[in-house]
Amino acid sequence: MNMNKNYMIMSFSVAVLSMLMLSSCSDWFDVSPKTDLEAGELFDTENGFQSALTGIYLTMATTNAYAGNMSFGLLDQLAQEYDYIPSGVQDISAIYNYETTTSDGYGIKQKIASSWQNLYNIIANCNNLVKWLDKKGKSVIGDSQEQQMLRGEALAIRAFCHFDLLRAWGPFDYRHNPEAPDIETIPYRTVADNSKQPRLKAKDVLDHVIGDLTQAKALMDFEQDTSLKNNERRFRFNYHAINALLARVYAYMGDGINAVACANEVIQKCGLELQTSNQNDPALFDECVCGLNMYELEDNLSSHWAAGDKFTTQYVISQQKFDKLFEVAGSRRDDFRSKSSAFYVYDTQNLNLSKKYSTNANELIPLIRLPEMYYILCEYTQDYTQSRNYINYVRNRRGYSASLNENYTTEEGKIQALDKEYRKEFYAEGQYWFFMKSHGLTEIPYALDVQLTEDNFVFPLPDAEIQYGWTVGN
Repeated sequence: MNMNKNYMIMSFSVAVLSMLMLSSCSDWFDVSPKTDLEAGELFDTENGFQSALTGIYLTMATTNAYAGNMSFGLLDQLAQEYDYIPSGVQDISAIYNYETTTSDGYGIKQKIASSWQNLYNIIANCNNLVKWLDKKGKSVIGDSQEQQMLRGEALAIRAFCHFDLLRAWGPFDYRHNPEAPDIETIPYRTVADNSKQPRLKAKDVLDHVIGDLTQAKALMDFEQDTSLKNNERRFRFNYHAINALLARVYAYMGDGINAVACANEVIQKCGLELQTSNQNDPALFDECVCGLNMYELEDNLSSHWAAGDKFTTQYVISQQKFDKLFEVAGSRRDDFRSKSSAFYVYDTQNLNLSKKYSTNANELIPLIRLPEMYYILCEYTQDYTQSRNYINYVRNRRGYSASLNENYTTEEGKIQALDKEYRKEFYAEGQYWFFMKSHGLTEIPYALDVQLTEDNFVFPLPDAEIQYGWTVGN
């Protein structure tokens, strides 16, 4: 079942063609008879099924999804990871005015709406693939494991996108807010048609996410003893990635028992290890449980990440904030995440720029990386000695000596330590904003003078969803 990278991304034109076939109408809800006929022809061959799945992954690696807004773009701008401010912006806090239009300089309302639409477009294509697997899978695809893999990955991607929609548009601090589980949030779409689906309570969305992931994990069971080391399956939702996503979801819910069980299994079985260097690999591909391959990544993302001296569009961070964030003391840089292997350093301008997306031979956009599993173990292990061992293991692998180990003895101290590590570890990956929201944190360390509230962490529904989607009055 091993596929090399070229087969994985296939022919770029074929993959794009499959996307056009699956989403040929401007409104992705509009599944016309003509589109169904074309899709039927596409799914007459095994390669057609593979092409459709590849098209889904390519759609995930676009600006309004995980090659921008839902990763290093909008989410990390909101988390104030950068000191980049778009030209024309007068009020820095305008980025949190979610109901404003392009006049604010951020185009925040449009970005939110576009990301909502793009993620549901991905979900619609997953549902379409599952539908055609039901119709033709057994007759067209001879290998039963191939059938299982296609269905498992489609279900996992569907769950992944729905979960991120919930994290972005759902309630603040789900675990500790007793009202959060019953708040109406988003639709969970499992059908490949244009029917309106109801917005579900947060707890019901999570039930669907876990249901999809549990089914996907069972389908991919044949892969559980397959090591991800030097394995291109890291570019797909493999068995270990599904397990890691389950750990992330259970952790979000506050289900420590299941979160720890899944995280432990990932660590023990995935075949990856925490690295002690990021030389020539600032995105840490060798720790990546699941990521996206973006065609010509460095060129496509150059406006924000290319080295240069103008810094008009790059996501730079000031030296002052950088030093505080990465615990830099003078010329001393213990953490390899802060060294020249990870950042361009511009002394004259007192600016730094991450190399994650400009020195990236694997053309990787990371979705889930191994350190998160250790952080989950740290958070949900009640014994403080063992809890500290997990977070300090990551810190020691990153370059900190034992003399600088975390030594907290309270829950508050534990969350403060995790807060600090999440921000460093997942810099320019979008996860820190979600960490803050799920832990009820509204104060961003070393940030600009902007006071955030709980409302800032809940995206509003796009106008089109309010007007055309499901509402109580429909």
